[in-house]
Amino acid sequence: MGQAESAAGKEVTLQNIQELYRRFASECPSGNLHFHEFRRIFGVSSSSTEESAYMEIVFRSFDTNKDGKIDFMEYVAAVNLILRGKLEDKLRWSFKVYDRDGNGTLSREEVGHVVHIINNIKKHEDPNITENADEICDRMFQLLDKNRDNNGRNLNKTVKMFSEFGCSVAESLLESH
Repeated sequence: MGQAESAAGKEVTLQNIQELYRRFASECPSGNLHFHEFRRIFGVSSSSTEESAYMEIVFRSFDTNKDGKIDFMEYVAAVNLILRGKLEDKLRWSFKVYDRDGNGTLSREEVGHVVHIINNIKKHEDPNITENADEICDRMFQLLDKNRDNNGRNLNKTVKMFSEFGCSVAESLLESH
């Protein structure tokens, strides 16, 4: 965050782990990060249902053993992914955020759910945003449907296709700058 160059691929040192543990222990004296603590750390107010819903999805994606809390190992894995992860790993994580039923494919409904939440958060921050979630979802699925066999509707996209799509978008953004 705020670093001039990416930390991706750099080795995590014992000192890094110890600092993470100190932070984790001070924020989570029980030894587990619960959802209410997760929300507090990220500054999500209880009055925003959209932000709360999105944070719950993100929280569940980091709770890999699905016990309703994030232990230190899950925390380290999440922080490492966000701060040091490669683009493809971050895209795989993003896929998990969208894949609500965990079946390994993305349906239009799953993507639409997350896009709707994010769009509502953005509109809350900037009421001048006019694009709606359905338009965004339509564009995403049209871009993913390379052979146009489904006109961007009722597609199931796998993590591999999602990652390839994300990497190609990132490459084209880098080339345009």
